Amino acid sequence: MSVRGGAGRTQVAIVGAGPSGLLLGQLLHEAGVDNVIVEHRSAEHVLGRIRAGVLESTTVALLEQARVAARLHAEGLVHEGIELAFDQRLHRIDFRALTGRGVTVYGQTEVTRDLMRARAAAGLGTVYEAEAVSLHDFAGEQPSVRYRSGGSQHELRCDFIAGCDGFHGVSRASVPTQAITTFERVFPFGWLGVLASVPPCARELVYANHERGFALCSQRSPTLSRYYIQVAASDQVSEWSDAAFWDELRRRLPAEVAAAVTTGPALEKSIAPLRSFVAEPMRFGRLLLAGDAAHIVPPTGAKGLNLAASDVSYLASGLCEYYGERSQAGLSAYSERCLRRVWAAQRFSWWFTSLLHRFPDGGDFAERLQRAELDQLVRSRAASTALAESYVGLPLEP
Repeated sequence: MSVRGGAGRTQVAIVGAGPSGLLLGQLLHEAGVDNVIVEHRSAEHVLGRIRAGVLESTTVALLEQARVAARLHAEGLVHEGIELAFDQRLHRIDFRALTGRGVTVYGQTEVTRDLMRARAAAGLGTVYEAEAVSLHDFAGEQPSVRYRSGGSQHELRCDFIAGCDGFHGVSRASVPTQAITTFERVFPFGWLGVLASVPPCARELVYANHERGFALCSQRSPTLSRYYIQVAASDQVSEWSDAAFWDELRRRLPAEVAAAVTTGPALEKSIAPLRSFVAEPMRFGRLLLAGDAAHIVPPTGAKGLNLAASDVSYLASGLCEYYGERSQAGLSAYSERCLRRVWAAQRFSWWFTSLLHRFPDGGDFAERLQRAELDQLVRSRAASTALAESYVGLPLEP
Protein backbone atom coordinates (compact mmCIF):
# COMPACT_ATOMS: atom_id res chain seq x y z
CA MET A 1 0.00 0.00 0.00
CA SER A 2 1.01 3.63 -0.36
CA VAL A 3 1.80 5.55 2.79
CA ARG A 4 1.77 8.91 1.07
CA GLY A 5 -1.12 11.24 1.66
CA GLY A 6 -3.17 11.75 4.78
CA ALA A 7 -4.44 8.25 5.45
CA GLY A 8 -3.72 4.67 4.53
CA ARG A 9 -4.44 1.10 5.56
CA THR A 10 -2.42 -2.04 6.10
CA GLN A 11 -2.90 -5.32 7.91
CA VAL A 12 -0.02 -4.91 10.40
CA ALA A 13 1.52 -1.56 11.37
CA ILE A 14 5.02 -2.10 12.73
CA VAL A 15 6.41 0.67 14.93
CA GLY A 16 10.21 0.59 14.83
CA ALA A 17 12.68 -0.29 12.05
CA GLY A 18 15.32 -2.01 14.13
CA PRO A 19 16.11 -5.66 13.52
CA SER A 20 12.97 -6.94 15.28
CA GLY A 21 10.62 -4.71 13.27
CA LEU A 22 12.43 -5.39 10.01
CA LEU A 23 12.53 -9.15 10.60
CA LEU A 24 8.83 -9.23 11.45
CA GLY A 25 8.05 -7.24 8.32
CA GLN A 26 10.08 -9.59 6.15
CA LEU A 27 8.52 -12.76 7.62
CA LEU A 28 5.04 -11.32 7.16
CA HIS A 29 5.86 -10.30 3.59
CA GLU A 30 7.07 -13.81 2.79
CA ALA A 31 3.72 -15.11 4.10
CA GLY A 32 1.69 -12.61 2.08
CA VAL A 33 0.67 -10.39 5.03
CA ASP A 34 0.70 -6.68 4.22
CA ASN A 35 2.68 -4.46 6.60
CA VAL A 36 4.11 -0.95 6.91
CA ILE A 37 6.95 0.11 9.20
CA VAL A 38 6.95 3.53 10.89
CA GLU A 39 10.28 4.65 12.39
CA HIS A 40 11.02 8.01 14.01
CA ARG A 41 14.76 7.89 13.30
CA SER A 42 16.53 8.10 9.96
CA ALA A 43 17.67 4.94 8.17
CA GLU A 44 21.26 6.05 8.67
CA HIS A 45 20.77 6.39 12.42
CA VAL A 46 19.18 2.94 12.68
CA LEU A 47 22.01 1.39 10.70
CA GLY A 48 24.63 3.20 12.77
CA ARG A 49 23.68 1.53 16.05
CA ILE A 50 26.51 -0.73 17.25
CA ARG A 51 25.11 -3.81 18.97
CA ALA A 52 26.04 -7.40 19.75
CA GLY A 53 26.47 -9.97 17.05
CA VAL A 54 26.21 -13.47 18.53
CA LEU A 55 23.35 -15.33 16.84
CA GLU A 56 21.75 -18.51 18.13
CA SER A 57 20.89 -21.23 15.62
CA THR A 58 17.18 -20.42 16.02
CA THR A 59 17.88 -16.81 14.98
CA VAL A 60 19.89 -17.97 11.99
CA ALA A 61 16.97 -20.24 10.99
CA LEU A 62 14.57 -17.28 11.17
CA LEU A 63 16.83 -15.20 8.93
CA GLU A 64 16.90 -18.12 6.51
CA GLN A 65 13.10 -18.26 6.61
CA ALA A 66 13.05 -14.53 5.84
CA ARG A 67 15.41 -15.19 2.89
CA VAL A 68 18.06 -12.76 4.13
CA ALA A 69 20.78 -15.17 5.27
CA ALA A 70 23.01 -15.39 2.16
CA ARG A 71 25.60 -12.87 3.36
CA LEU A 72 25.39 -14.20 6.92
CA HIS A 73 26.42 -17.66 5.69
CA ALA A 74 29.16 -16.20 3.50
CA GLU A 75 30.68 -13.86 6.09
CA GLY A 76 29.48 -15.01 9.53
CA LEU A 77 31.92 -16.78 11.85
CA VAL A 78 30.72 -20.05 13.37
CA HIS A 79 31.96 -20.43 16.94
CA GLU A 80 31.76 -23.77 18.73
CA GLY A 81 32.72 -22.55 22.19
CA ILE A 82 33.91 -19.69 24.41
CA GLU A 83 36.91 -19.16 26.65
CA LEU A 84 36.50 -18.33 30.35
CA ALA A 85 39.53 -16.53 31.76
CA PHE A 86 40.33 -16.45 35.48
CA ASP A 87 43.42 -17.03 37.60
CA GLN A 88 45.50 -16.05 34.55
CA ARG A 89 44.37 -19.17 32.68
CA LEU A 90 41.95 -19.96 29.87
CA HIS A 91 39.23 -22.59 30.26
CA ARG A 92 37.30 -23.52 27.11
CA ILE A 93 33.60 -24.39 27.16
CA ASP A 94 33.07 -26.62 24.11
CA PHE A 95 29.52 -25.96 22.91
CA ARG A 96 29.67 -28.48 20.08
CA ALA A 97 30.80 -31.33 22.32
CA LEU A 98 28.32 -30.45 25.06
CA THR A 99 25.22 -29.57 23.01
CA GLY A 100 25.87 -30.45 19.39
CA ARG A 101 25.42 -26.79 18.42
CA GLY A 102 27.36 -23.57 18.12
CA VAL A 103 26.65 -19.88 17.56
CA THR A 104 27.32 -17.53 14.64
CA VAL A 105 29.14 -14.22 15.05
CA TYR A 106 27.58 -11.70 12.66
CA GLY A 107 27.07 -8.09 13.71
CA GLN A 108 23.60 -6.72 14.38
CA THR A 109 24.47 -3.85 12.04
CA GLU A 110 24.90 -6.37 9.23
CA VAL A 111 21.64 -8.15 10.11
CA THR A 112 19.89 -4.77 9.93
CA ARG A 113 21.58 -3.92 6.63
CA ASP A 114 20.50 -7.22 5.07
CA LEU A 115 16.91 -6.74 6.20
CA MET A 116 16.84 -3.13 4.97
CA ARG A 117 18.09 -4.18 1.54
CA ALA A 118 15.52 -6.97 1.29
CA ARG A 119 12.69 -4.63 2.27
CA ALA A 120 13.77 -1.99 -0.22
CA ALA A 121 14.12 -4.60 -2.99
CA ALA A 122 10.57 -5.80 -2.32
CA GLY A 123 9.25 -2.23 -2.42
CA LEU A 124 7.64 -2.51 1.01
CA GLY A 125 6.31 0.56 2.79
CA THR A 126 8.70 2.10 5.32
CA VAL A 127 8.41 5.59 6.78
CA TYR A 128 11.63 6.92 8.30
CA GLU A 129 11.94 10.15 10.31
CA ALA A 130 8.28 10.00 11.30
CA GLU A 131 7.49 12.68 13.87
CA ALA A 132 4.96 12.70 16.73
CA VAL A 133 4.21 8.99 16.39
CA SER A 134 1.17 7.96 18.46
CA LEU A 135 -0.88 4.76 18.85
CA HIS A 136 -4.66 4.81 19.01
CA ASP A 137 -7.62 2.52 19.73
CA PHE A 138 -5.64 -0.69 20.12
CA ALA A 139 -8.03 -1.85 22.82
CA GLY A 140 -10.77 -2.02 20.16
CA GLU A 141 -11.15 -3.45 16.67
CA GLN A 142 -9.79 -0.54 14.61
CA PRO A 143 -6.33 0.52 15.83
CA SER A 144 -4.25 3.12 14.06
CA VAL A 145 -0.83 4.79 14.10
CA ARG A 146 -0.64 8.55 13.58
CA TYR A 147 2.49 10.48 12.70
CA ARG A 148 3.80 13.51 10.85
CA SER A 149 5.95 13.10 7.74
CA GLY A 150 6.89 15.50 4.97
CA GLY A 151 5.08 18.31 6.73
CA SER A 152 1.75 16.45 6.73
CA GLN A 153 -0.28 14.51 9.27
CA HIS A 154 -0.85 10.82 8.47
CA GLU A 155 -3.03 8.09 9.94
CA LEU A 156 -2.23 4.44 9.23
CA ARG A 157 -5.21 2.23 9.98
CA CYS A 158 -4.54 -1.45 10.59
CA ASP A 159 -5.70 -4.71 12.14
CA PHE A 160 -2.77 -5.00 14.56
CA ILE A 161 0.09 -2.85 15.82
CA ALA A 162 3.48 -4.49 16.51
CA GLY A 163 5.48 -2.40 18.98
CA CYS A 164 9.11 -3.00 18.02
CA ASP A 165 10.48 0.44 18.89
CA GLY A 166 12.76 -0.39 21.81
CA PHE A 167 12.98 0.43 25.48
CA HIS A 168 12.42 4.19 25.04
CA GLY A 169 9.81 3.91 22.29
CA VAL A 170 6.21 5.06 22.19
CA SER A 171 4.63 1.58 22.07
CA ARG A 172 5.01 0.47 25.69
CA ALA A 173 4.55 4.07 26.85
CA SER A 174 1.10 4.05 25.18
CA VAL A 175 -0.17 1.28 27.46
CA PRO A 176 -2.15 2.48 30.51
CA THR A 177 -0.01 2.07 33.63
CA GLN A 178 -2.66 0.00 35.38
CA ALA A 179 -2.57 -2.57 32.56
CA ILE A 180 1.14 -3.33 32.71
CA THR A 181 3.56 -4.62 35.34
CA THR A 182 7.29 -4.00 35.08
CA PHE A 183 10.25 -5.68 36.78
CA GLU A 184 13.66 -4.05 36.75
CA ARG A 185 17.15 -4.34 38.16
CA VAL A 186 19.82 -1.76 37.30
CA PHE A 187 23.39 -2.94 37.76
CA PRO A 188 25.91 -0.60 39.47
CA PHE A 189 28.32 -0.63 36.51
CA GLY A 190 28.44 -0.39 32.73
CA TRP A 191 30.44 -1.67 29.80
CA LEU A 192 32.93 0.58 28.05
CA GLY A 193 33.13 -0.79 24.51
CA VAL A 194 35.57 -0.09 21.69
CA LEU A 195 35.18 -1.13 18.06
CA ALA A 196 38.48 -1.22 16.16
CA SER A 197 39.74 -2.35 12.76
CA VAL A 198 42.15 -4.88 14.22
CA PRO A 199 42.23 -8.69 14.09
CA PRO A 200 40.70 -10.51 17.07
CA CYS A 201 43.06 -11.61 19.82
CA ALA A 202 41.52 -15.09 19.99
CA ARG A 203 39.63 -17.49 17.75
CA GLU A 204 36.56 -17.44 20.02
CA LEU A 205 35.12 -14.96 22.53
CA VAL A 206 37.02 -14.57 25.81
CA TYR A 207 35.08 -13.75 29.01
CA ALA A 208 37.43 -12.63 31.78
CA ASN A 209 36.81 -12.47 35.53
CA HIS A 210 39.53 -10.30 37.11
CA GLU A 211 40.05 -8.46 40.37
CA ARG A 212 40.01 -5.17 38.43
CA GLY A 213 36.68 -6.04 36.80
CA PHE A 214 35.16 -7.94 33.91
CA ALA A 215 36.54 -7.87 30.35
CA LEU A 216 35.27 -9.34 27.08
CA CYS A 217 37.17 -9.94 23.86
CA SER A 218 34.63 -10.16 21.05
CA GLN A 219 34.75 -9.80 17.28
CA ARG A 220 32.71 -8.92 14.22
CA SER A 221 34.96 -10.31 11.47
CA PRO A 222 38.58 -11.45 10.95
CA THR A 223 39.56 -7.77 10.70
CA LEU A 224 37.09 -6.08 13.07
CA SER A 225 37.17 -6.53 16.85
CA ARG A 226 34.92 -5.40 19.68
CA TYR A 227 36.32 -5.20 23.22
CA TYR A 228 34.63 -4.32 26.50
CA ILE A 229 35.68 -3.59 30.06
CA GLN A 230 33.54 -3.13 33.16
CA VAL A 231 33.51 0.48 34.38
CA ALA A 232 31.72 2.40 37.11
CA ALA A 233 28.19 3.50 36.23
CA SER A 234 29.31 7.11 36.71
CA ASP A 235 32.18 6.92 34.19
CA GLN A 236 32.07 9.06 31.04
CA VAL A 237 33.50 8.11 27.64
CA SER A 238 35.51 11.36 27.63
CA GLU A 239 37.45 10.08 30.66
CA TRP A 240 38.87 7.17 28.65
CA SER A 241 41.50 7.75 25.98
CA ASP A 242 42.16 4.94 23.53
CA ALA A 243 45.51 4.26 25.20
CA ALA A 244 43.94 4.06 28.66
CA PHE A 245 41.32 1.61 27.40
CA TRP A 246 43.85 -0.73 25.77
CA ASP A 247 46.09 -0.67 28.85
CA GLU A 248 43.22 -1.52 31.18
CA LEU A 249 41.91 -4.25 28.88
CA ARG A 250 45.27 -6.02 28.79
CA ARG A 251 45.63 -5.84 32.57
CA ARG A 252 42.47 -7.93 32.93
CA LEU A 253 43.44 -10.69 30.52
CA PRO A 254 45.76 -13.70 30.89
CA ALA A 255 49.26 -12.92 29.62
CA GLU A 256 48.88 -15.04 26.48
CA VAL A 257 45.67 -13.25 25.48
CA ALA A 258 46.96 -9.78 26.40
CA ALA A 259 50.03 -10.33 24.22
CA ALA A 260 47.78 -11.16 21.26
CA VAL A 261 45.72 -7.96 21.52
CA THR A 262 46.34 -5.66 18.57
CA THR A 263 45.58 -2.06 19.42
CA GLY A 264 44.29 0.64 17.09
CA PRO A 265 42.20 3.79 17.00
CA ALA A 266 38.61 3.39 18.14
CA LEU A 267 36.08 3.48 15.33
CA GLU A 268 33.38 3.74 17.99
CA LYS A 269 33.57 4.06 21.76
CA SER A 270 30.61 4.08 24.12
CA ILE A 271 29.45 3.11 27.60
CA ALA A 272 26.39 0.89 27.87
CA PRO A 273 24.53 0.70 31.19
CA LEU A 274 23.51 -2.78 32.31
CA ARG A 275 19.95 -3.50 33.35
CA SER A 276 17.42 -6.31 33.51
CA PHE A 277 13.87 -5.30 32.61
CA VAL A 278 10.64 -7.14 31.82
CA ALA A 279 7.17 -5.79 31.06
CA GLU A 280 4.17 -8.07 31.48
CA PRO A 281 2.03 -8.90 29.61
CA MET A 282 3.27 -8.36 26.05
CA ARG A 283 -0.15 -8.11 24.40
CA PHE A 284 -2.71 -5.36 24.96
CA GLY A 285 -5.70 -5.93 22.72
CA ARG A 286 -4.39 -5.38 19.20
CA LEU A 287 -1.02 -4.00 20.33
CA LEU A 288 1.73 -6.60 20.72
CA LEU A 289 5.17 -5.69 22.06
CA ALA A 290 8.34 -7.37 20.85
CA GLY A 291 12.06 -7.12 21.59
CA ASP A 292 13.45 -4.28 23.70
CA ALA A 293 10.02 -2.67 23.93
CA ALA A 294 9.13 -5.49 26.33
CA HIS A 295 12.40 -6.64 27.86
CA ILE A 296 16.08 -5.80 28.31
CA VAL A 297 18.81 -8.21 29.39
CA PRO A 298 22.39 -7.41 30.37
CA PRO A 299 24.60 -8.15 27.35
CA THR A 300 26.77 -10.73 29.11
CA GLY A 301 24.75 -13.68 27.83
CA ALA A 302 24.29 -12.34 24.27
CA LYS A 303 20.52 -12.74 24.54
CA GLY A 304 19.10 -9.35 23.49
CA LEU A 305 18.86 -9.80 19.71
CA ASN A 306 18.09 -13.49 20.04
CA LEU A 307 15.18 -12.84 22.41
CA ALA A 308 13.83 -10.22 20.02
CA ALA A 309 14.05 -12.76 17.19
CA SER A 310 12.15 -15.39 19.19
CA ASP A 311 9.43 -12.82 19.99
CA VAL A 312 9.18 -12.07 16.29
CA SER A 313 8.95 -15.78 15.46
CA TYR A 314 5.99 -16.26 17.80
CA LEU A 315 4.35 -13.02 16.64
CA ALA A 316 4.75 -13.73 12.92
CA SER A 317 3.39 -17.24 13.45
CA GLY A 318 0.37 -15.92 15.36
CA LEU A 319 -0.40 -13.25 12.76
CA CYS A 320 -0.04 -15.68 9.87
CA GLU A 321 -2.36 -18.11 11.67
CA TYR A 322 -4.88 -15.30 12.14
CA TYR A 323 -4.90 -14.33 8.48
CA GLY A 324 -4.53 -17.84 7.09
CA GLU A 325 -6.88 -19.74 9.38
CA ARG A 326 -8.88 -16.93 11.06
CA SER A 327 -7.67 -18.29 14.38
CA GLN A 328 -6.48 -16.15 17.29
CA ALA A 329 -4.94 -19.10 19.17
CA GLY A 330 -1.35 -18.09 18.41
CA LEU A 331 -1.96 -14.45 19.27
CA SER A 332 -3.76 -15.39 22.48
CA ALA A 333 -0.77 -17.49 23.57
CA TYR A 334 1.81 -14.95 22.37
CA SER A 335 2.58 -13.22 25.65
CA GLU A 336 2.78 -16.39 27.72
CA ARG A 337 5.02 -18.17 25.23
CA CYS A 338 7.38 -15.21 24.94
CA LEU A 339 7.61 -14.56 28.66
CA ARG A 340 8.61 -18.15 29.48
CA ARG A 341 11.61 -17.71 27.20
CA VAL A 342 12.26 -14.15 28.40
CA TRP A 343 12.49 -15.16 32.06
CA ALA A 344 14.74 -18.12 31.23
CA ALA A 345 17.07 -15.71 29.42
CA GLN A 346 16.87 -13.22 32.30
CA ARG A 347 17.91 -15.93 34.75
CA PHE A 348 20.89 -16.94 32.64
CA SER A 349 21.98 -13.37 31.89
CA TRP A 350 21.69 -12.33 35.56
CA TRP A 351 23.66 -15.42 36.67
CA PHE A 352 26.41 -15.00 34.06
CA THR A 353 26.71 -11.28 34.82
CA SER A 354 26.91 -11.93 38.57
CA LEU A 355 29.54 -14.62 38.02
CA LEU A 356 31.93 -12.49 35.98
CA HIS A 357 31.67 -8.93 37.33
CA ARG A 358 32.96 -7.21 40.45
CA PHE A 359 30.19 -5.61 42.53
CA PRO A 360 30.99 -2.50 44.61
CA ASP A 361 29.56 -4.05 47.80
CA GLY A 362 30.65 -7.63 47.10
CA GLY A 363 33.81 -7.87 49.18
CA ASP A 364 36.12 -10.81 49.65
CA PHE A 365 33.34 -13.26 50.47
CA ALA A 366 31.56 -12.65 47.14
CA GLU A 367 34.85 -12.96 45.25
CA ARG A 368 35.55 -16.34 46.88
CA LEU A 369 32.07 -17.53 45.92
CA GLN A 370 32.68 -16.45 42.33
CA ARG A 371 35.95 -18.36 42.24
CA ALA A 372 34.37 -21.49 43.69
CA GLU A 373 31.58 -21.35 41.11
CA LEU A 374 34.03 -20.81 38.25
CA ASP A 375 36.04 -23.82 39.43
CA GLN A 376 32.89 -25.91 39.55
CA LEU A 377 31.89 -24.69 36.11
CA VAL A 378 35.07 -25.84 34.39
CA ARG A 379 35.52 -29.06 36.42
CA SER A 380 31.96 -30.36 36.11
CA ARG A 381 30.63 -31.51 32.75
CA ALA A 382 27.08 -31.08 34.04
CA ALA A 383 27.77 -27.45 35.01
CA SER A 384 29.53 -26.76 31.69
CA THR A 385 26.59 -28.30 29.82
CA ALA A 386 24.09 -26.09 31.64
CA LEU A 387 26.09 -23.01 30.62
CA ALA A 388 26.47 -24.22 27.04
CA GLU A 389 22.76 -25.03 26.65
CA SER A 390 21.73 -21.58 27.83
CA TYR A 391 24.36 -19.77 25.75
CA VAL A 392 23.59 -21.48 22.43
CA GLY A 393 19.86 -21.07 23.11
CA LEU A 394 17.00 -23.40 23.81
CA PRO A 395 14.83 -24.59 20.89
CA LEU A 396 11.72 -22.56 20.17
CA GLU A 397 8.46 -24.00 21.42
CA PRO A 398 6.41 -25.56 18.61
